[in-house]
Amino acid sequence: MSKQSKFSQDDYWSRPVPSFGDSKASLLVVGLAPAAHGGNRTGRMFTGDSSGDWLMRAMFETGFANIPNSVSINDGLVLKNAYVTSVVKCAPPNNKPTYNEILNCATHLRKELSVLKGTLKVIVILGKIALDSYCNLTNNRGLKFRHGGIYSDGDERVLIVSYHPSKRNTNTGLLTWPMWIKIFKKAKSIIDNNPNQV
Repeated sequence: MSKQSKFSQDDYWSRPVPSFGDSKASLLVVGLAPAAHGGNRTGRMFTGDSSGDWLMRAMFETGFANIPNSVSINDGLVLKNAYVTSVVKCAPPNNKPTYNEILNCATHLRKELSVLKGTLKVIVILGKIALDSYCNLTNNRGLKFRHGGIYSDGDERVLIVSYHPSKRNTNTGLLTWPMWIKIFKKAKSIIDNNPNQV
């Protein structure tokens, strides 16, 4: 994978990108894969790219992060009662993971769900591929992708579905800031036992 010119001096991480956050979190955010010049470059999910900017600003504004930015692995970001992961751990070519890549990485998400089982209340899932992968892994059938969709996953957890905050979605207006922040306000209200607040 070639470097972008603005990052030509950076040493890219270029290997599987680990998940991060609070291991006793109530909120789990599930993305698709590390961005080629974001997580794949910095070594941390949703770090150093516009998707990370959107995610951390929303998490900061709803109390799940201590700062509103995610620029490098050493920026001091700490997640509070939240954990961030992805369906695929390596940046896929053309940002389109294959079925085999998803299958190979499923064991990681399965372990993370097991670790978080005692505390997890809400899962925010970003994009249709992430939703389909999660449903296949957890044997949830019939859940349709729609932004703002809210489902029970049958294990006393609430799934909230959102468009991914990729440039393609945010630059075209498919995902606007009010739509996006509402997802995290809803997650926060459910965790705080105020599900009708938003």
